[in-house]
Amino acid sequence: MAKSNEIKHREPLFHVVKRDDMPQWQAWLIRCATILIGFLLVGILSMAITEESFGDTYQIIFSGVFGRLFEGRTTMLWKYLQEIAILLCLALALTPAFKMKFWNCGAEGQALMGGLASIFCMINFGEKLSYPALIITIIVTSIIAGAVWGVIPAVFKALFNTNETLFTLMMNYIATQIIAYYVYIEGGGSNVINPVAYGNFPAVGNNDYFVNIVTVAAITVFMYIYLKYSKQGYEISVVGESQNTARYVGINVKKVIIRTMLISGALCGVTGMLLVAGKDHSINTNLVGGQGFTAILMSWLGQFNPFIMVVMTAIVVFLRIGVAKVADTSHLNSSFSEIIVGIVILMLVGCEFFIHYSIKFRHSKKEVKA
Repeated sequence: MAKSNEIKHREPLFHVVKRDDMPQWQAWLIRCATILIGFLLVGILSMAITEESFGDTYQIIFSGVFGRLFEGRTTMLWKYLQEIAILLCLALALTPAFKMKFWNCGAEGQALMGGLASIFCMINFGEKLSYPALIITIIVTSIIAGAVWGVIPAVFKALFNTNETLFTLMMNYIATQIIAYYVYIEGGGSNVINPVAYGNFPAVGNNDYFVNIVTVAAITVFMYIYLKYSKQGYEISVVGESQNTARYVGINVKKVIIRTMLISGALCGVTGMLLVAGKDHSINTNLVGGQGFTAILMSWLGQFNPFIMVVMTAIVVFLRIGVAKVADTSHLNSSFSEIIVGIVILMLVGCEFFIHYSIKFRHSKKEVKA
């Protein structure tokens, strides 16, 4: 009688398996629960570090974001909406490229070049052009500057299949050095350009941020319609799903890549314009403040839907401003706010991962050989 030899096959410790489509209501229930847990965690961590009570911690957070809103003072509320607008505009700018699976990590540089075009026009044409002509010049040049800076890596990708992630990151560094050089020259070696009085966007009802907020609101609606209902939006989706399929159905993939990055860069240029002409009235290398990278997460967490991005951006900005107020009140390092926001974003990313994937752990499998 032959003896059976048992051969034990070892599998990996675990492997990731894509889930079947989860019902939307269930996915959103998980997301809402994650956000709630994140807010609770913010309060617990802040309370533990600052030794404030749980209620006082949230009172500081809300006062840091909204100020004395209940007393009719809306200054802080408008500043909050302004911060949402800037981060949201960057996220909207990145969305067409990301939906096409073109990993545009150059929002910082594209926004800086848009801001550079704005400040150049404000300084050099401020006294030469009428106000309406100056504003039109600022808008056009900022859009062109951002679009050009965005289309350069797109052309190389379309023609030579270069790595767009590395290319756009390097373009950020080039843009930063160009801004540093311009500020040094224009500032007379002081590395500071004083706020420019010409070409600033008008205040509406003593509100300096109204134009910025309305502009981004209009862009949000436009991008939703463009991505969901236009032919170009459809082509972006097809190219993102499969370039081979896109070619098979007659879509010019190279043209779509270049056109989409023109739009993405142009919207980043608009963001730079809003920061310079609508907010700071000056420029420096920290104009965007790293928000171009946060915008990548906002676009992804918003599932490339502009209206969902509004919600995600509002949450992140709320935490960033509110926890910064907690840190300031308790004399903590300013990095405390970024750490807390980073933890919450990590939770949201993990939430999205487990909505779409599950982890299967190893189990022993025996095969009997006669």
